Amino acid sequence: MVTLDLEKLEVYQLAVEYADLAEEIAQELQAGHAHVRDQLRRASDSIVNNTAEGAGEFNPPEKARFYRMALRSGTESAASLHSCLRRRLANEQKVQAPRAKLKRVVEMLTRLIKSMNT
Repeated sequence: MVTLDLEKLEVYQLAVEYADLAEEIAQELQAGHAHVRDQLRRASDSIVNNTAEGAGEFNPPEKARFYRMALRSGTESAASLHSCLRRRLANEQKVQAPRAKLKRVVEMLTRLIKSMNT
């Protein structure tokens, strides 16, 4: 299989892993919570897609802009996971691994953004 350069980036790999974990939670949400399921999916996909767009950009301000969008989607994802916990749609054990992965993604994106603004 052909590997694209962006797929070698650790932050991209972690974002994809997070999106897969978020999808597992989304699939387990009961009927009546489609809005939470949709939000969780869209935010996690947005992290992956914006990270990929940033990786493919050469202009530093534009690159940082895509990473900022990915970062915002990361914090949005954190809020969606928190909603799942607050509403008892998922238990702490199920949400723990995705939250830990997401925390690493957000930290890495933050460092990338800051490195471009110096």
